[in-house]
Amino acid sequence: MIQSDTLTFIKDVAEHNNREWFADNKDRYETAKTDVLALVEQLIPKLAAIDPEFSIDTPAKKCLMRIYRDVRFSKNKDPYKNNYGISFNTKSKGIPDPGYYLHIQPGESFFAAGFWMPEAPVLKKVREEIDYNTSEFLDIIQAKSFQGLFELEQTDKLKNAPKGYDVGHPQIELLKLKSFIAVTPLKDQDFLKPAIVSQLSKAFESVYPFVQFLRNAVVQ
Repeated sequence: MIQSDTLTFIKDVAEHNNREWFADNKDRYETAKTDVLALVEQLIPKLAAIDPEFSIDTPAKKCLMRIYRDVRFSKNKDPYKNNYGISFNTKSKGIPDPGYYLHIQPGESFFAAGFWMPEAPVLKKVREEIDYNTSEFLDIIQAKSFQGLFELEQTDKLKNAPKGYDVGHPQIELLKLKSFIAVTPLKDQDFLKPAIVSQLSKAFESVYPFVQFLRNAVVQ
């Protein structure tokens, strides 16, 4: 669990997103960061027990993303993020592998897993795997354990059928996806209870077959 003050701090960052305010509240930032890292440390062994590709020795600090925004190429010049982003990566940088991501933002928190906007060769392999092993993929995303928590993100999608696939393909809507992400929303109050660890552990377990399917698609 995390403390309510941690959520309050990130709300205040969104309201006072400037360097002067942040400098005056640096102690609050450090306290909130320590609080979130404590939650990450509880989650690491839970995920490692479910996904053998994720190392139990992963440092919590490696998972927690920086609060500082890179504004060099962005129209939004706010210097700080208004969320805590936690990425549970299973492989080194540059190696394509589906990942797990926890987003803590008051009123907009969620947990997600899969491939977000993969490069063309990876996307091609995922589509081929869904085409070749449609029944296996449908069994995964239609399982009660999956549907009880997750939905496939539909935002990143082609308007037309991808190259090589007929518009009449029975799973054309799945093949149009440009990202393969399973998402489950989380409430603010979920994070304020010790049960958040078991809640996320259940999510890890439910989404693991989806992650494994995507992983197999890439390594083949």
